[in-house]
Amino acid sequence: MRRTLVVALALLTATGLALPTAQAAQAAPATTKAQDDFNGDGYADLAVAAPMATVGGRTQAGYVAVQYGGKSGWIGGSRKLFTQNSAGVPGTAEKGDRFGSALTTADLDRDGYTDLVVGVGGEDTSFGTDSGYVEVVWGSAKGLSGASSLAAGRRAHDRLGTQGRLTAADVHGDGASDVVTVQNDHDLRVLKGPFGRNGSAKGEQLVVDKYSSAVLDLAAGDINGDGITDVVAAENDQDEFDSRRIVYWYGTRNGLTPYTLVYDVDGAGLQGGENLDVGDVNRDGYDDIVVGRTVDGHDSDLDTYLAKGGRVAWIPGTAEGPDGVKAQFLNQSSPGVPGEPEKGDRFGSDIHLADVDGDGYPDVVTGVPGEDLGTPTDRDAWPDAGAVVVLKGRAGGLTGTGPYHQVYTQNDNGVPGAAEKGDAFGAALFTGDANRDGLSDVSVGAPGENANAGYVWAFRSRAEYVVAPGGTPIPATLVGEKGTTSWGSSAFKVNGTAARLGSNFAG
Repeated sequence: MRRTLVVALALLTATGLALPTAQAAQAAPATTKAQDDFNGDGYADLAVAAPMATVGGRTQAGYVAVQYGGKSGWIGGSRKLFTQNSAGVPGTAEKGDRFGSALTTADLDRDGYTDLVVGVGGEDTSFGTDSGYVEVVWGSAKGLSGASSLAAGRRAHDRLGTQGRLTAADVHGDGASDVVTVQNDHDLRVLKGPFGRNGSAKGEQLVVDKYSSAVLDLAAGDINGDGITDVVAAENDQDEFDSRRIVYWYGTRNGLTPYTLVYDVDGAGLQGGENLDVGDVNRDGYDDIVVGRTVDGHDSDLDTYLAKGGRVAWIPGTAEGPDGVKAQFLNQSSPGVPGEPEKGDRFGSDIHLADVDGDGYPDVVTGVPGEDLGTPTDRDAWPDAGAVVVLKGRAGGLTGTGPYHQVYTQNDNGVPGAAEKGDAFGAALFTGDANRDGLSDVSVGAPGENANAGYVWAFRSRAEYVVAPGGTPIPATLVGEKGTTSWGSSAFKVNGTAARLGSNFAG
């Protein structure tokens, strides 16, 4: 996408609240507890990783920064930093540990507070170099404090706790959250909850994949509507880099079933992507799979519809599971999607499903970290500056006429900072209701900002409409102005050199 194609839309969505014409249909405010609420105050909290950060002189030791939510969202409020040198956290900060290489959240001990599960993908253990490690930092009324070991990789270079290979969900349907990890690149290792305060699980299950594949991302949801959470993965074929597939394991009272492949209209495995999320986009009672495919320019493009620049695929859930035959596909050439597809844009990075405008339908929030931005005279002044796109959920899925999809960059009015070469704004994202208004707010990571120091932006979602030229209403979801803040490592008084803050978020 070229900057000159989106400036009018971006400026309107960021600053056009002086032109309201209607109020978006409001869904009832959320009544369930915030999933990422570490201190139990009802506001979603934000945990963001800098796995390449230097800690105690040890390069790539990593840290996790936590911003607590409140009445003003993620603006101000209390903050806390965790490393393996923090009191009560198992281990010691060492070179290459990459503490925070993966993050997820769940109430593991059923005390009513969300806990933070942290992957340490480069940890060396008694099992060998880079065997990897997973631990939990416990939630409480005072926030996150205290921690316990959960699991270590079982061989050298297992890299347990690597990004995309960690999630938490109740896959047994017994009301207790389980932790799902990946070992041997493709085998699911399920730690059964509830967990003791010493990190002990009630048992383990290993689900073996007999093929030469590698898990790229995990997500969880009820994709067949039976009331038990299932696990979905984006995988690649290790013998063919650009080949992608989507697989899922049904949750049952006895744990996960063997995986099933999502098939396309030709009866072959549907070409997937590198990251995904699960949620009921069309509100039909079945969770859907939304997959982002960012890789392009390879042989598999010939078999991948709308591959150029990256694409997003929506796969509806049914009583029989995901229906790949009815999948919908979008890239930046699709109607209503801002911009144009260009090789290397990476449209579809870090997919998140959340209702950001209050209409009751989960929207798709995704990054375009390879987006080149520019000026009317220099259309590629800032290569790989990055952008964030919101794709509107609706009864028919993601495609169709109106409401319009939207785009946001660092060059928009009200967004702190300015687009620069290599920022990778949108490489990682987080969604959660930080101010308890019933709308999911959005946080954006730019790990390339400031020579790879990294930076984080927090947007407040709004539901007012603005008017584009010609009188077309456009819902202004992520708003600049006073609802947006940003911070880097200096906010936590730590070394930010090459930290790549904003590489990944919990949730």
